[in-house]
Amino acid sequence: MTHPQGDGIEAARIGVERLCLAAGVSRASYYRSFAETAPKLEETEVRHQVQLASLAWPKWGARRITALVRRQGWPVNHKRVERIRKEDNLLCVKRTLFKPATTNARHSWTVWPNLAWRLELTDINQLWVADITYVRLLETFVYLAVILDAFSRKVVGWAMADHLRASLALAALDMALKTRQVVPDGLVHHSDRGVQYACGDYVDRLRAAGVQPSMSKAGCPYDNAQAESFMATLKREQIDGRRYRNLAQARAEIGRFIDLIYNRQRLHSALGYRPPEEFEANLSTPLWTASRGPQPLQPMSPN
Repeated sequence: MTHPQGDGIEAARIGVERLCLAAGVSRASYYRSFAETAPKLEETEVRHQVQLASLAWPKWGARRITALVRRQGWPVNHKRVERIRKEDNLLCVKRTLFKPATTNARHSWTVWPNLAWRLELTDINQLWVADITYVRLLETFVYLAVILDAFSRKVVGWAMADHLRASLALAALDMALKTRQVVPDGLVHHSDRGVQYACGDYVDRLRAAGVQPSMSKAGCPYDNAQAESFMATLKREQIDGRRYRNLAQARAEIGRFIDLIYNRQRLHSALGYRPPEEFEANLSTPLWTASRGPQPLQPMSPN
């Protein structure tokens, strides 16, 4: 195969895909041959793609950057990407901040049994996971409640407020119920034992929609690991120590991250390095279906 090395500008304009189509070869074959016949040009282009991806997603690690570069058609492995990032000083840096408490489990409301640990998910709308975290403003804190579909990792409901009352969690739940269709007794809602999720208003809303409540065991945050993982991603890739001017700015910027970046663009290793919406769009079953989940259990006594 020949490559348009002497006319790189024109090749870039036409595009590799059109060239491959015209030549009757696959894009993978093109790049494999390109690496053999023009190693310096190939190395330069790969480094350029790694730099672009690292600058666009400064909090991503080498494996996720590798997956993004591969989606652009370059067959690289994570070791090569890691080497380039080290040489070009493109490694991500993590920060830790003071974390105010968002969970109050000292209440007299019913504590529901943990149904999430035994579920084997095969589709969306079988398990939702919920959590609340803080967001720092210039002089105070506000709070974000989210609900994720555990199968696709998509955020299906979220809300922000300057308080931790149950209405915050209810607003996120209302969004989720409006955007997803629930099969009665086919969906489990899992959360911690916080009063926002255990209170009568929240549980009544779940039961009215045919959703089964589920709560983590005391002192065991791993039961809600997917929600915790999303919060960590949000802190690393969007908040990252910044202090928003006010609630309106925080809501606008974080809402944009959730709706446009996390759900539509961010690559998830658990989804084969695809964004949640792309993953759901490629499911073999329709988006609005849900398998029948476990039968309702009796609530545990408060402890």
